[in-house]
Amino acid sequence: MEKRQRRGRHHVLRAVLLVLVALVVAGGVAVAAYVHHINTAITSGVDDKLRDTLVETKDPGDPFYMLLLGIDKDEERAESKEYGKDYSAYRTDTIILARVDPRNKKVTLISIPRDTLVDLGSNGKQKINSAYSFGGAAYATKVVSEFAGVDISHYAEIDMDGFAKVVDAIGGVTVDLPVAVKDPKYTGLDLPAGKQKLDGKTAALLGRARHAYDSYGGGDFYRAANQRMLIGAVIKKVMKGGASTIVPTVTTLSGYVTTDMDVTSIASLASGFKGIDIEKDLYSGQCPTLSQYVDNTWYEICDTTAWKKIMDRVNRGLPPYEDASQDFTAGVAGSVGVSTSTGDDSSSSGAGAGGATQVTPEYAGTVLVLNGTSTAGVAGNGASTLTGAGFTATTNDAPSLQAKTTVYYNGDAEAKAAGVAKTLGLSAAPVKNDGSWDTSTDVVVVFGADWVDGSAKSADATGATGTTSAGGNAVSGTN
Repeated sequence: MEKRQRRGRHHVLRAVLLVLVALVVAGGVAVAAYVHHINTAITSGVDDKLRDTLVETKDPGDPFYMLLLGIDKDEERAESKEYGKDYSAYRTDTIILARVDPRNKKVTLISIPRDTLVDLGSNGKQKINSAYSFGGAAYATKVVSEFAGVDISHYAEIDMDGFAKVVDAIGGVTVDLPVAVKDPKYTGLDLPAGKQKLDGKTAALLGRARHAYDSYGGGDFYRAANQRMLIGAVIKKVMKGGASTIVPTVTTLSGYVTTDMDVTSIASLASGFKGIDIEKDLYSGQCPTLSQYVDNTWYEICDTTAWKKIMDRVNRGLPPYEDASQDFTAGVAGSVGVSTSTGDDSSSSGAGAGGATQVTPEYAGTVLVLNGTSTAGVAGNGASTLTGAGFTATTNDAPSLQAKTTVYYNGDAEAKAAGVAKTLGLSAAPVKNDGSWDTSTDVVVVFGADWVDGSAKSADATGATGTTSAGGNAVSGTN
C-alpha cells in the first residue's frame, strides 16, 4: 500500500458510545424519570427522513445492521475557514457498520475508510464521508447501505467530546499494543508496546493517532483498527462492572449520542447480550481499499471483489476474513475479538471464535435448573439469568451434591444447551443426557460445588460431573 501523510484532524473513538449504550442500559438503573431524560437526550436529533430510511427487521431476534458515524462538532472547527459555522457542512470522520446478532450473541464491527471514493449521483464522485454534508444522516445512511449492499435498521451519530469522559468514568481501559505508538508531532502520543491501562485522554489520543503508523503506510487503517480495539476494551470493562460503573457511564453517554433507539428498545436488546465474551463473540475488520493520489487529493479505491466477499461472510455471521493474510493491520495495530476464521465456514457456528461448542447457540427452549450445592438460591439465580436470555426455566434441588457444574441436553437440543452454557459463562461443552436425569425438558443444568459467585471456578473442559449419583432418580422440575 502506498505511503502517505496528510494533515491531522481531531479524531477520537466515537462509535463506542452507542455500542456501550446498547450493552449497559439493561443493568437496572433506568427508573422512569431517568429513562425519560435519557430518551430525550439520545433521540432529539433524529428526524422523520432518517426514520424512513431505516429498515425494520422482521423478527426481534434477527441480525441487523447499525450505522455508527463519528462527527466532530466542536467550536474550533465551527469557526475555521475550512468548515465554516454551519454544522451541516461537517463530514463524518469515523464510519463503522455494525452487524448485531441478538439470537447468536455476536457483534461485527466493519470500518469503512472515510476517504473511500463513491458515486454520489448528482453530487458527482466524492469521498464517502461527504454524504453527511450533502444530505445529513438520512443520506449518509442511504449511501453506506448501497455501498455495503445491506439494509440498515438503526443509526447512531456520536459527538467526539464524550469519549475521554466515558473512559475516565469507568476507571480507564486496558489494551495490548503489538508495537510502540509514537506520534510526537500530532497527538504527542508515546506508548510502549505491550499491555497497559489508559486513562480517557490517552485512549482518545490513541483513537485518532494515524500518523504514528506512517512508516507502515495507510495510517487511517491502523487507526481504525485501534478504534475497534478500544470499543472492545470499553465494552469489556463496562460489562464487568456493577451499578457503580453503569450509572455514570450511561449518564455520560446521553450527552454525546444521537440514535433512533429509545432506552426501552436498547434495554431489550442488551438483556440478551449479558455474558458476551468480547474475545470470542466480537468480530472485527474493515473495507479493503487501495490508496490513490488524484488531482492533489488522496482517495481510497474500494477493492469491490474483496469487499463483496467480506460482506458475504459478515452476512453469514462469520468473521470478515478467510485467513490472516487479509488483515494487514494485524501485528501492528491493536485488535479485538476475531477477524479470521480457523474452522468450518459452512455456517455461522462461530467455529473461528474459539468457543467450546461447534454448533450455533440457540436462546430458547425449556431448561431444568438443579441446585447441586449446599448454598440456597443458586438454582433460582441461574433460572433468572436464563429467563432473561429467552429460556423457560424451572428449578429444583438435585438428588445429591455435585462436584462440578454441567449442562446436559436431551435429544437434538444441543444448540439450546450451547446457548445455556454461553449464557451462564460455562466453558465446558454440554453433555448428552444418557437417561440419568429423568426430565422432558430440552436442557438440564446441574450446579455443582465449583459454582462460586456466579461462575464455575474450576469447570472441567471434558464436561464430566465427578460425583454424579442421579441415575434412576426422577426430578420434576418444580419449585
